[in-house]
Amino acid sequence: MYNRISAKNSIPSNVPDAPVRPIRKGRVGLIVAGSLFSGLVVSLALVLGPFGGAQEHVIMGTALLGWALGWALLAVLSIRWSDQPQQWAIVPAALMALAGVGLLIFRPDANAMNLLGWIWPLALIALAVWIAVQARRSLRSLTRRLVLYPLFVGLVVAGVAGGYETIQEQVDRSTSAMPGHLVDVGGRRLYVHCTGSGSPTVVLVSGLAETSTYWGGWIAPALAKNTTVCAYDRAGQGWSDPPASPQDGAAVASDLHTLLDRAQIPGPYVLVGHSTGGAYIRVFAARYPDQVAGMVFLDSQPNEALTGLPDFPSQYGILRRASALFPSLARLGVFRLVNQFASDPLPVPTRDEESAVVSTANLNRIQRDEFAELPMTLTEAAALTTLGDRPLIVVTAAKGAQAGWLALQDKMTGLSSNSDHRVLPDTDHPGLIHDRVGAAQASQAILEVVASVRSGTPVTKS
Repeated sequence: MYNRISAKNSIPSNVPDAPVRPIRKGRVGLIVAGSLFSGLVVSLALVLGPFGGAQEHVIMGTALLGWALGWALLAVLSIRWSDQPQQWAIVPAALMALAGVGLLIFRPDANAMNLLGWIWPLALIALAVWIAVQARRSLRSLTRRLVLYPLFVGLVVAGVAGGYETIQEQVDRSTSAMPGHLVDVGGRRLYVHCTGSGSPTVVLVSGLAETSTYWGGWIAPALAKNTTVCAYDRAGQGWSDPPASPQDGAAVASDLHTLLDRAQIPGPYVLVGHSTGGAYIRVFAARYPDQVAGMVFLDSQPNEALTGLPDFPSQYGILRRASALFPSLARLGVFRLVNQFASDPLPVPTRDEESAVVSTANLNRIQRDEFAELPMTLTEAAALTTLGDRPLIVVTAAKGAQAGWLALQDKMTGLSSNSDHRVLPDTDHPGLIHDRVGAAQASQAILEVVASVRSGTPVTKS
């Protein structure tokens, strides 16, 4: 003990301490670029990875959290590892984190998201301007011009585009006449438009990402000359109020049944379904068989799409995730811009109305939800095993059809002993509704089913 103490005390007091190595300051430009790039990567990884295919509020919330991380990294790393601390970056990090968490917690519905459309564009533009001022004061690096200024411009463009889209959707709704009417189906209203006269009534059911609008181009006017024809918007589409939650085929069929009853549209009906609309009318027929007089499938989605079409499962997986991004892109006006350059053979003014309605965030929200519920809808549609001898015509667009499609289309004719399958080699999937020639052939098939119901005679074999 004595020796250790003596040794300790024997150390000269004038020996200098070891020098402390200073923290080496890195280049602030690398910190700026790396932080914001990290935020972008994390945002994309979240919305395309674990949260891929989620509802709009989840996609937007997680994307904002990813960007918040990027801004937070910029603040922390620049303070710790550079001689140009960017404390201001804490503000966008906090605001984006708060907005992201708010979306995830409060889960705003379609109406709330539409209301936010009047707020977030102005807030985004104001934030971008404020960030630009702060960066100009605090950052002396080429990345201010190469990274931050382009980002600021992007934020401003997004804000302006989002504001324009919100205003334009309101203008479209306020200036477009609603030819039909809204019917309460139990706390929500569905839109229906009937023209013509006579029976049986034809009920037109649209495919995914479509509304009643496209029927008004060629098909509804052709049918109205011969009988009563009704087109309607499913919940959240067109003029109809949004549903409280995503709807499967059973919910869609229940809505349609309630709508027809409360609108006092007499049945039984000739049901016409285009694309996935064909699956919806099969669910309806399985649940309400007494309300069905006949059916027409216009290139209808087969029940076995996920098992009998070799390419469809992978396509569905991609579309399932991609469709979750569509509502957010629609709020930025992306689809409105794209549709300005898209050609559509529908007649004016239906073409312009169709372009406007398919550009909206509401319709793209429903498209995402219907994609998500498609496997359940197809399972429910398989509950229809027979129509007996009620007339059925299957119309197939062969142009561009994927492998296995024609065989499954032909299989659907087995639902009725009074059926026919008509293959149109020069018509593609949308052409059955949009193209004048394809729509004329579709209309002819519908009118033949109407005639078969009236006369009690078999449909004409092609």
